[in-house]
Amino acid sequence: MSTQRYHPSCTEDALIWYGLVYTYPVYMFGGLYVTGSILGWLLLLVVLLRWYIHGKPQNLFIPALVWLWIVAMSVMLIALWIGHGNWSLGMAKTIKSSIGWAKGWALLAVFPLLGAIVPIRPEVITRGVCIIAVHTLIFSFITFIAYLGRIPGELYISPLQVVGGPGENFFKVSLYGLNPETGGGRWQFFGPWAPAAGFLSCIYLIFCLQEKNPKWRNWGVAGCVAMILLSQSRAGLGIFIMLFPLVLFSDKIKEPWMLITLGIVLPILLLLGEPVYEFVMNSYQEIKEQRPGSTRVRSALANIAMQRWEAEAPIWGHGVVERGPKLVEGMPIGSHHSWYGLLFVKGLVGLFSLAIPLFISAIYLLWQAQFSEIARSGLCMIAVFVCYSFFENLEILSYLYWPALLWLGMAFNPHTAQQKIITFEEVQSQKEKKRPINTKKRTRRKKQTGNGEIFTLIPH
Repeated sequence: MSTQRYHPSCTEDALIWYGLVYTYPVYMFGGLYVTGSILGWLLLLVVLLRWYIHGKPQNLFIPALVWLWIVAMSVMLIALWIGHGNWSLGMAKTIKSSIGWAKGWALLAVFPLLGAIVPIRPEVITRGVCIIAVHTLIFSFITFIAYLGRIPGELYISPLQVVGGPGENFFKVSLYGLNPETGGGRWQFFGPWAPAAGFLSCIYLIFCLQEKNPKWRNWGVAGCVAMILLSQSRAGLGIFIMLFPLVLFSDKIKEPWMLITLGIVLPILLLLGEPVYEFVMNSYQEIKEQRPGSTRVRSALANIAMQRWEAEAPIWGHGVVERGPKLVEGMPIGSHHSWYGLLFVKGLVGLFSLAIPLFISAIYLLWQAQFSEIARSGLCMIAVFVCYSFFENLEILSYLYWPALLWLGMAFNPHTAQQKIITFEEVQSQKEKKRPINTKKRTRRKKQTGNGEIFTLIPH
């Protein structure tokens, strides 16, 4: 599976590539939260600096959907400020929360903007993610042996924690974790907790299925399978299985045979609605009962968030995350769920600031998926976001799934969305041909001296 030497086309291209392929080395230093949080802003700074020096490109185009995400995430910041003002939380907390916004919700607008305006080949991202997946497969094998050998899983907490963050889990370096209910091994890989690894496995699966080199694609998918199985994420496994038919058939909606199939299947589902509904709910209940402790905590967190949101701050929210009581083991109120978290912290304004761009993006990509391979995979990513928003806080993990946000920006731009995905080797061959060749010729110049002739080599 050797790959050609990497030749970046621009600084942004290089930052994205190295940000992907060095995921595990950076994780071993506990630096993923720091690098993932600042990477988007660093890329944006490079773009703005280039525009300042060379001027804006004449063909610059920022799609309306990107503007929608920028406006929506800006409203998130306004809601945060108003929430802080309503509850008199003080300037220090407001500044701290604003920095948290820049490392979380803001990235949901920054990376799509970069994906829409930076000339990045999609093959660079797909190959970079495949490399992460292969590293994950190797990591799984090594750490599973460590688990069987009873080698302690937790290694250390990175000193980078001093820069601040949501908690020590984001700076913890470990080989594997332990399931508190069963005592067995449960892998979080380079995520802050195991369900986050399940989330990433779903996102990475979409990328790996876009890889055109069969060897890299197969090994990448194998790494994603190892990640979802060892993370033991119940929601992740269901979404992971759902992705295969979604990736295969999302571009077939306009086909006559698909319309006929839907015309037959949908009436049958309506006729069998009650037994199908009962089957789905029973299956869901069985899954929840596999970890009753986790299910109880999630349910209690949701109830507390809803009660306090409705009674205390329905429009603008509370402005900050608060720790819950002992009943929920001190977990932050609204955690494990994007919508409850938004209602508690940013109220109805925050909820609609995420729901509206998500819904419109899904509708747009559903249509564009019929014509664009990049839009098709972008639609699958939106589906994962929507599904996982009921189990995770999307903003807190944006420093990890930023390649998906970058890809969405490419899908939103009708010019970049029409790119045909080719192999990474072909991209590098094209870049190699475009590289300037050093054609310096060295000639000899004769010098006449009293002792004879001396020849010196000079370039010209």
